[in-house]
Amino acid sequence: ECYLKYLSDEKQLKAVTVCFSDLEGRFYMLDYDKKHLLQSYDNLTFDGSSIKGFSRVRESDLRLEVDWGSFRWLPSDIFGPGKVITFGVIKNQDGSIHDADFRGKLKEFSASLFEEKRLTANVSVECEGFLFEGLSAEQNYSSREGFKLVSRGGYFNSLPKDSLKTFIDSLAEAQRALAFQNEKDHPEVAPSQFELNYRYCDALLAADQVQLYKLIARQVAANMGMTASFLPKPIAEINGSGMHCNLSLAEGEKNLFYDKAGELGLSDQAWSFVDRILHSAGDMCLALNSSVNSYRRLDPRYEAPNQIKVSAVDRTAMVRVPLGNEKSTRIEIRAVAPDANPYLAFYIMLRVGLEGPLQESDIAKRRHSDDRMLPGDMYDAIELFENSTLMEELIGLRNRERYAQLKTLSAHRCPHDLGSLVKTAEILFHHEVTNQHLWSHF
Repeated sequence: ECYLKYLSDEKQLKAVTVCFSDLEGRFYMLDYDKKHLLQSYDNLTFDGSSIKGFSRVRESDLRLEVDWGSFRWLPSDIFGPGKVITFGVIKNQDGSIHDADFRGKLKEFSASLFEEKRLTANVSVECEGFLFEGLSAEQNYSSREGFKLVSRGGYFNSLPKDSLKTFIDSLAEAQRALAFQNEKDHPEVAPSQFELNYRYCDALLAADQVQLYKLIARQVAANMGMTASFLPKPIAEINGSGMHCNLSLAEGEKNLFYDKAGELGLSDQAWSFVDRILHSAGDMCLALNSSVNSYRRLDPRYEAPNQIKVSAVDRTAMVRVPLGNEKSTRIEIRAVAPDANPYLAFYIMLRVGLEGPLQESDIAKRRHSDDRMLPGDMYDAIELFENSTLMEELIGLRNRERYAQLKTLSAHRCPHDLGSLVKTAEILFHHEVTNQHLWSHF
């Protein structure tokens, strides 16, 4: 009720943007006039049959329940005046959470984890991206011309008024306005590549922040006449973009992953989490690397993590243990692409780490797994995913089948053998790039 009163009293507010994500992580926004929302907030509906991976036509009407705790003002200098944004939970007609809404499922799982075990799952991400010249550079992509970089600078190396640094500064300022707890930002290893880091938080908020981070980046870039891209490997012969996910469990203020006397400073509980992740790495790979383009990134020549092992120093390892202390100790899952659905990825990683299968032999293989590799292409990842009983158990048979089907359709429209040239179809039919005009060509 306090949010409704605030909306009613705030005269400068014109509209409320309610957003949600589909099964693949594609981001949707609906703008509601403030007066209409105040009258109808408890009866918002939309056509789910138009959303990839959601309802079939005969069950198309879905409810959109406002999650008022995610309420934020949108910075007016970027998005225009008088707007706020909030996330929604997708519900069926009977009020239950829709089975393909993994934001709702992650929210439900996080709540049960706290209520039943008093545990909080903390996540922070390091999401990299590229800045390209021109508007809609992805939609206009041609393999013969490629993308045009806005900066040729290197790691940490860009003049303060360079286009890339100006973009980063604007993005960082917008993040502060949206209550991100910024830590550092900088150009990344590849030319025209960026990364902005912010503080860890609970898993649901962290996933929301991924979607907001990409939304802000894209709008800031568009306002500058450029394109912010989160394709994992838009240019073949330079480093790709990852979304390293740092995870830990806490009970109150106590970091349950820390043990000063433990191997690499990790507790037994943390090592159990790591071993379960490594055991089921193949099963979950498709959810973490969800596009044809993401399998280009898993190339060890460019610091990419394609080996199913854990290490404190080897950046080709799927899991890394960063240097930490009692507060900061965590595990870093490096084999996650920035175009993954963050809700689905976090949900699967947390449930696998806490509940996944574990064998005694996994502990022995933990540090000596050079022969265990993540899938080399999307078809191998799809086969492992759609035959995984664990994925069926965690996300349901229908979701496993729908997700595998969507990814198979995507793979069929892209080259089977990647080669060294980033192909046109690989970009145009990417799930974060395509639009409804192209859907009819799928």
